[in-house]
Amino acid sequence: MSVRGKTVLITGGGTGLGADMARGFAREGARVWIAGRTAVSLEQVAADYPEIHTVQADVTDETSVDAMFDFIDTPDIVIANAGVSASSPFGRTSLAEWQSMLNVNLTGTFLTFRAAVNRMKGAPWGRLIAVASTAGLKGYSYVAPYAAAKHGVIGLVRSLALECARTGITVNALCPGFLDTEMTERSIANIVAKTGMDPEKARASLESHSPQHRLIQPAEVTAAALWLCLAGSEGVTGQAISISGGET
Repeated sequence: MSVRGKTVLITGGGTGLGADMARGFAREGARVWIAGRTAVSLEQVAADYPEIHTVQADVTDETSVDAMFDFIDTPDIVIANAGVSASSPFGRTSLAEWQSMLNVNLTGTFLTFRAAVNRMKGAPWGRLIAVASTAGLKGYSYVAPYAAAKHGVIGLVRSLALECARTGITVNALCPGFLDTEMTERSIANIVAKTGMDPEKARASLESHSPQHRLIQPAEVTAAALWLCLAGSEGVTGQAISISGGET
């Protein structure tokens, strides 16, 4: 079994990990839909791949998510990848910042998976994959709202996997450590702005979370997502798979 001929929906597909996943699945012969709020970035990812198609959507908006699925029809694989991060001391975190982290990272996953489950009902095979984070497995300083949202994603995945256990649909979360993507570059810039730390030292501080002392490459997470869609992965469901160089 391969993903050739399967239809894949990837939210947050216009940049970073989502873009890498889109290209990876397209290279394996899947028909890929990437969703996001910014048409230009989506079109840039799709430009060199006739297998990649675009749809604008806001995963925090119920009507927008339903319209997205109406537009692409029923996918075989849904990857809830859309996410944002921000950092601040807990005592100075505003309610708006808290709500923003929950809206995109947790509610966005809920709305995406709920629409997917309703459309995939009765399908003999399907894959739901959430991109969580090591922040969903442990705590980090200054990112309490983000960590809370990602912990919530893992709880959602474990619960939904039990509901789908007697079907052909599996539900899993991928939990990368700090990724070598635009999101991490923004985190580095934030550290520099708030602490005055040298950018190289700021990057090293993030790399130090991994026992391998490096950032995780998007291709490593893409490979894990592809594996979850191949033969032999049928018994893997309800799992939070850490891709973090041994970080605990």
